[in-house]
Amino acid sequence: MIFGPLPLEAALGAVLAHSHRLDGRMLRKGMVLDEGAIAALRAAGRTEVIAARLEPGDVAENEAAGRLAAALAAPRLTVGRAGTGRVNLHADAAGLLTVDAARINYLNLLHESLTVATLPDATPVAPRDMIATVKVIPFAVPGDVLDRVEAATRAGGTGLALAPFRPLRAGLVLSELPGLKESVLEGTVEATRARLAALTGTLLPPLRCAHEADAIAAALRQLLAAGADLVLVAGASATVDRRDVGPQGVVAAGGEILHFGMPVDPGNLICLGRIGAVPALVLPGCARSPKANGIDFALRRIFAGLPLGPEEIMRLGVGGLLKDTEARPLPRAKAVPAPVQRRSCTSAIVLAAGQSTRSAPHHKLLLADRTGKPMIARVVDNVLSSAARPVMVVLGHRGEEVRAALGGRPVTYVAAEHYAAGLSASLKAGIAAVPADAAAALVCLGDMPLVTGRVLDRLIDAFDPDEGRAIVVPTHQGKAGNPVLWGRRFFPEILALQGDVGARALLARHAEQVAEVEIGEDAVLRDFDTVESLALLPARLRPVEAT
Repeated sequence: MIFGPLPLEAALGAVLAHSHRLDGRMLRKGMVLDEGAIAALRAAGRTEVIAARLEPGDVAENEAAGRLAAALAAPRLTVGRAGTGRVNLHADAAGLLTVDAARINYLNLLHESLTVATLPDATPVAPRDMIATVKVIPFAVPGDVLDRVEAATRAGGTGLALAPFRPLRAGLVLSELPGLKESVLEGTVEATRARLAALTGTLLPPLRCAHEADAIAAALRQLLAAGADLVLVAGASATVDRRDVGPQGVVAAGGEILHFGMPVDPGNLICLGRIGAVPALVLPGCARSPKANGIDFALRRIFAGLPLGPEEIMRLGVGGLLKDTEARPLPRAKAVPAPVQRRSCTSAIVLAAGQSTRSAPHHKLLLADRTGKPMIARVVDNVLSSAARPVMVVLGHRGEEVRAALGGRPVTYVAAEHYAAGLSASLKAGIAAVPADAAAALVCLGDMPLVTGRVLDRLIDAFDPDEGRAIVVPTHQGKAGNPVLWGRRFFPEILALQGDVGARALLARHAEQVAEVEIGEDAVLRDFDTVESLALLPARLRPVEAT
């Protein structure tokens, strides 16, 4: 690859290295210079431009990123689209991500132009969580480097694997001694139930018994007969030896003890056993707490169907220090992580407060299509099928009817008290309600029922402020459409808008931060706000009342 200043006469087909703001046009970093772009630069008085020119054998950044990501692909992992030399990989299911550090390090050591970043090994993930990102550093990569990457993954594997969590049924035995508080037992049950739910599991009705080996054994046999896929023993007192009461209860039930102790703190005193093929864990006292501890490490592997024996337990020491100390006084884990319920960093705002004057005498959002579903319900269902959370619906004109049309869907309602003042009032009400932990907001129009959750996810995936993609706009054949995704840094400017205008005027002001995502269908250009336009909907979505 040749990089540096090029005279405009020699720049045709080169890749622009830096963005240029020209009168009436923005030339963005990474674009391939065509005749129109060169003419615009010449008209602006430029005689040369800093750019990259590919040489024979070079592979452009997006193609190179796509090839590296494809080489890393594994079952239950989705490879995203390439943009600015980056491709993200996402989980398709809730499960445990395992990462072979040696394999990933090998790929990163092959050449400085290719980088792979992943989540830590043994990380629980939820569907759609990003688990890895591929980034090509320059504008092109030598083809022989990519050939070596692909050969390495074919020979030694990708280094990434996702073991899906299995919906196991767990049995819990609670042994009791005089003086043990009822609140302790109740807290143990709730903490255990939350742990299991986070891993897609369920808890059978817990059994209580005396703190005696024979009584624990009888309870374990009862749980096994009820169909338990794993059994847990929470002893009334801490287990201090593999011959203590809890472990002996496992043995008396026909089981065996495989290992006692764990290099994880808190969680040192866990005892691993099995009864036949069913795992049996005697829990440490810290398992009564919802804070992260050694039991979480063990349960994740069991639910993911991965081996859990003495060797696996003894290898957990690196990263096993979970306890808060005086040097780190703030708790780092208030509760058990729940990967299947993780919130997206992007919220969605559905604008549904308008007066529908252009579709009079009908309220377009309340018109039911031929399947019986109101337009606003179809739009909200599309948004709910995306990764955006929470989904907020802004109400105004005939707000209670709109709420009723949504029939209890899991959305948050926001009142736009001054909706009659114009679009900006509804938009500002929605932006003001975005949770503080959301990095961006996807502003959706209530009269665009053809925009699918898949399209919304493409916009969410494109958002990356660190890469200069802080605003994401869908386009079709080069024409900008809706919805638009806005990074939080622009919220103050949106909140300052006045009158019957949206935030589109801000796009020109922040052109360098805009990422355009080309969509193959024209759904992002089609809003249905007049009686005439309603007649152009696909037949099954066309409201009978207005046509």
